[in-house]
Amino acid sequence: MTTWLVTGGAGFIGSHLCEALLARGDAVRVLDDLSTGKRENLPPGAMLIEGDVADPATVRAALDGVAGCFHLAAIASVERGVTDWLGTHRANLTGAITVFDAARPTRIPVVYASSAAVYGDAATVPIVEAAERHPLSAYGADKLGCELHARVASHVHAIPTVGLRFFNVYGPRQDPRSPYSGVISIFCERIRRGAPIDIFGDGGQTRDFVYVADVVTALVAAMRLAPADAPVFNVCTGTATSVLDLAHTIAELTGTLLDARHRPPRAGEIRDSTGAPALSRRILGLADPLSLRSGLGKVLDWMGGAV
Repeated sequence: MTTWLVTGGAGFIGSHLCEALLARGDAVRVLDDLSTGKRENLPPGAMLIEGDVADPATVRAALDGVAGCFHLAAIASVERGVTDWLGTHRANLTGAITVFDAARPTRIPVVYASSAAVYGDAATVPIVEAAERHPLSAYGADKLGCELHARVASHVHAIPTVGLRFFNVYGPRQDPRSPYSGVISIFCERIRRGAPIDIFGDGGQTRDFVYVADVVTALVAAMRLAPADAPVFNVCTGTATSVLDLAHTIAELTGTLLDARHRPPRAGEIRDSTGAPALSRRILGLADPLSLRSGLGKVLDWMGGAV
């Protein structure tokens, strides 16, 4: 039986990945400090090591005997990067380097989560992988650092690595009450109850929303590559959806009258962020992604539908 390590496996994306790996008959070991992940997210059969991804001894023990590591542990919060710059840096970049370093003795392959935040406010959309990277947040800077250290891991230490730049991931188990949640979980939870939502600016800012099951498919496909050149791929749909259109679609699906309050624009917010998926589809063999409307239906079903 093949055993995998999933760091951050008790989180939103990680727990879905654990389910998929277990469903195909693999064994799953999870390293998570449960600071944002939840024990109840873990599927039956996943073995939890509660610990710090930036602690070398803990990571070495967690990697012992595994076939590969899916490194998802992170503090995915722009706000936390402002209020706890050093702490988020330790989790996001020191944690990644700790994983790469622990993988050195046996050259365990590592598939790691990067982010569209590395691009910053891209000059051209859709954003291709070769676009310039100018992160505007500590989180984006740390994720770019992960990519650079992955190149070191590959070219200096012969560790196979693949980075995946996630765009706006959504799906069941994304807690709308968490400060780390995306706009979809928050909008779905509030609109279905008839509660007001906040639209910052005119609502015309666009994002690329990708369903969590499609992200899991990309993660599993990336582990099969075992490359020598540390590639990085977008994980996205290539479809731009405005925040206002998103809100109206959720209201339509729930049969709820939309109550939107327009607020002043947020300083520094990126206007448009849509990825180009052609390279990842070709190299990773990915199928067409789930449509946003279908994905929203799954999220609403998980939440219990309209109330």
